[in-house]
Amino acid sequence: MSRLLILIFALSQLALSKTVNYKWDISWVTAAPDGFSRPVIGINGQWPCPQIDVETGDRLVVEVYNGLGNQSTGLHWHGMYQNGTGYMDGTTGVTQCPIPPGYSLTYDFVIDQVGSYWYHSHNLGQYPDGLWGPLIVHDPQFPYADEVDGEFTLTLTDWYHQQIPDLLAVYESTKNEAGNSGDEPTPDSALVNGAINTIFKVEPGKTYLVHIICVGNFPGHAFLFDDHNMTVVEVDGVYTQKVEVGNQNVRIATGQRMSVLITTKNDTSKNYAFWDTMDINMLFFDEGRDPPANFNPNVTAWLVYNDSAPLPDPPTIYGFNFVNDVDFVPYDLAPVLEPVDHQIIMDVNAGSINGIQRLTINGGTYLQQKVPSLYTALSVGDKYSSNPLVYGSVNPFVLKHNEVVEIVVNDYHENLHPFHLHGHKFQVLERTAPNAGYFDGTYGNFSKTPIRRDTIMVQNGGYMVMRFRADNPDTCAPPFFAHHY
Repeated sequence: MSRLLILIFALSQLALSKTVNYKWDISWVTAAPDGFSRPVIGINGQWPCPQIDVETGDRLVVEVYNGLGNQSTGLHWHGMYQNGTGYMDGTTGVTQCPIPPGYSLTYDFVIDQVGSYWYHSHNLGQYPDGLWGPLIVHDPQFPYADEVDGEFTLTLTDWYHQQIPDLLAVYESTKNEAGNSGDEPTPDSALVNGAINTIFKVEPGKTYLVHIICVGNFPGHAFLFDDHNMTVVEVDGVYTQKVEVGNQNVRIATGQRMSVLITTKNDTSKNYAFWDTMDINMLFFDEGRDPPANFNPNVTAWLVYNDSAPLPDPPTIYGFNFVNDVDFVPYDLAPVLEPVDHQIIMDVNAGSINGIQRLTINGGTYLQQKVPSLYTALSVGDKYSSNPLVYGSVNPFVLKHNEVVEIVVNDYHENLHPFHLHGHKFQVLERTAPNAGYFDGTYGNFSKTPIRRDTIMVQNGGYMVMRFRADNPDTCAPPFFAHHY
């Protein structure tokens, strides 16, 4: 009888699921999100690129045509496990070849997750030129659904007036290494939802679920809703026990997502600012340089209750007291993974390689291969696919199915760095403060129910410890990236 009930439930879930189809032409369009007009990469002639809304269990089918003319492309579905469909991950040089101009590729996979995600190009640094968009997976079983009256999405990014290929040509040059110590390009502005002066229409006395996605190129962001408390309920597709932010502050790293509940006022006489700032420590001070004259790291948007009321100035911020996202607790209280079967130590630094500044892991840098790593694994067969040497200069680590893997990242670089793991959520056991020293083989007092996520910021001069189960049994293990370009 129990088997029959399980079968009936499975069939009912299948009947409720649907196929969501998109047909996209990726091409150049012109936009001026901060008043400066420039070419950007859009979809079907529009920019910002569209948000995808699906429900858990849906099948997502996206037919992508490369109409750029001068660049190859591809789409990565950031945070999607792609369990059994690793060839749909969209990581150029790892799981697929890029889509040449004038050609098409169809991405086709089932969404078996919940929460906030995004898609973006994983080719030529294209997503800072505009090729990104939110991907929201709605869940009928969302644990706080009874409290929600509406929802909206909020994206944060740094923005550049020059196109990324031109910036990369300067950044990855011997001249930049010799004259500027390999410094990164400086953004020209910050954007909210691909614009400045963005407004969000709200109604009084309502509770909104706000999906916040950092789609940026380099710096992290700190943000707040003026005179509105935020309650964190999700990070990177993992529901959390409620975290009342209160008088503290929230920050988010490139690639991370966070969903918060905000409750609007009953009074409609005023509008309220949403304030966001790029991390100037990450941009400048951690690298021993000062911001350019008149540099503005801030951007303001507004919660609009009343179209006739003025849009107020943002609040003045004198300092930050950040909520520590490592202290978040998953809603399901999943216990820490142990014992550890496989430990990997990654020492992250930067070095001059052939006169060009590059990030390194354990002294080696990543060099994109002519043949994607997945294709290499398929072509060499079972006899050699577990041999790291066949994959070339990609810092490969070979894992066994279902083992508990612990990764320790020591950040020896002068700056902090976000890291993103494809195909898994990992538990964050420890993350030190900046300049707190490196992992010595001993552990602190970590949580027995650690938060899970797929992207984490690692502090400069410190370390981070994560664990995950290698339960995504693809021929090629998902990659682990320092997530800025």
